[in-house]
Amino acid sequence: MKKQTIIVTGASSGIGKAVAKYFLDRGDNVVINSTTVGKLEQAYAELGGGPQLAMVAGDVSRRETGEKLVAVALDRFGSADVLVNNAGIFETRPFLEVDEAYLDRFLNTNLKGTFFTTQAVIPQMLKQQGGVVINIGTPNVYHALGGAPSSAPISSKGAVHALTLQLAAEFGEQNIRVNTVAPGVIRTPMHGDHSDKMAGLHLQRRVGEVEDIAEMVYTIAKSKFINGAIVNVDGGMGAGHNLN
Repeated sequence: MKKQTIIVTGASSGIGKAVAKYFLDRGDNVVINSTTVGKLEQAYAELGGGPQLAMVAGDVSRRETGEKLVAVALDRFGSADVLVNNAGIFETRPFLEVDEAYLDRFLNTNLKGTFFTTQAVIPQMLKQQGGVVINIGTPNVYHALGGAPSSAPISSKGAVHALTLQLAAEFGEQNIRVNTVAPGVIRTPMHGDHSDKMAGLHLQRRVGEVEDIAEMVYTIAKSKFINGAIVNVDGGMGAGHNLN
């Protein structure tokens, strides 16, 4: 299989770092990104550094970060084949307590970060006559949870799902595929020590591991005919409930 160049945002820990490792282990080139320089450098070292790996620090909600990611990918590896828009934030806050500044945090990182980074990479994919964009969403866009007030992040992720479908339609004929992977509760630093307490949300009664998401991202990246899909990797969370 042809060696490709993969750009992964939000790759200093959790799902993003696992995705980067999955591609590296299978021979691809990877450019990792994070807002925090120190964490990014640590992830770079943990992933082994080396000639197949590059890093770019920066806030993905700023256009120039996406542009720099593409420039580094081209300079180091000569192509930009797959973009994984993993950078994202999630918190809970009651709807009536959400002010503009709080809402903007999620719109900036989750929506604008995905939007502008994709906007930076698509021109290169058009030149290459092909490419793949994989966004990270959530099954909670279609499966609301009482007791977890999260209108701000869920609204931003809903926009990412909608963007996925629209871009798949706009660029499918140019051999650019755009899809979303929607994870359930995954054991990551974001959930701290509380992830296993949410196992009951999944029909499998366990939480997911970062490798579960990385495996699906890789599968979609290497596929030739998955486009405009929202793929739940959630242990059945989006399908139904356990009755306790």
